[in-house]
Amino acid sequence: MAQDARPVRGVIVEESRLPPGQYVPRGRPVIHYGRVPTFKPGSWDFRVFGATATGEEHRYTWEEFERLPRTTRLADFHCVTKFSLMANEWRGVAPATIIGASPPDPGVRHVMIWAEYGYSANLRMSDFTAPDTLFALELDEKPLSLDRGYPLRLVVPHLYAWKSVKWVRGIEYLLEDRRGFWEDRGYHNVADPWREQRYSYQEEPGEGPP
Repeated sequence: MAQDARPVRGVIVEESRLPPGQYVPRGRPVIHYGRVPTFKPGSWDFRVFGATATGEEHRYTWEEFERLPRTTRLADFHCVTKFSLMANEWRGVAPATIIGASPPDPGVRHVMIWAEYGYSANLRMSDFTAPDTLFALELDEKPLSLDRGYPLRLVVPHLYAWKSVKWVRGIEYLLEDRRGFWEDRGYHNVADPWREQRYSYQEEPGEGPP
């Protein structure tokens, strides 16, 4: 085995896949803010609102969302608290599917992802539409567990994991950037783990809202 590789969950992990300051833990830690919400499929909905192309809000029931086409992504997962979970197999709905059915205004450059209890995280549209971003319903061929975001979470593997919002309930299209929950409490607006963009004081001009 090469010195720059290690076994993780039966997979050889190259050290080059770990962003600066990250480590691979034993087990699979779970971190979240607040209590785990109760899922009620009869009243659950997914909303797409804000600067939509038509100016109208789009709404999906749980049954409608479950019927959307699914795809699979194999990706690592980097928590800002410095652990990384490697080679996770996520299955769910690509953002492009939502955008195609509920398109934004041409001027939209950012989105706000909304979750239960009013939790939110903002993303540049380029990060939201990146090839590895996914609205995940499954992890490693099983439905998400409650504490990992069941029934639906966003996964943005190329950013720190607070951008991978659990218990997602909607997308707000934004014409101007706006900070989400943790971004408003001192976390970096962009959150690139390869640049260790952990805190807002590290932001360069143009990386935060006006």
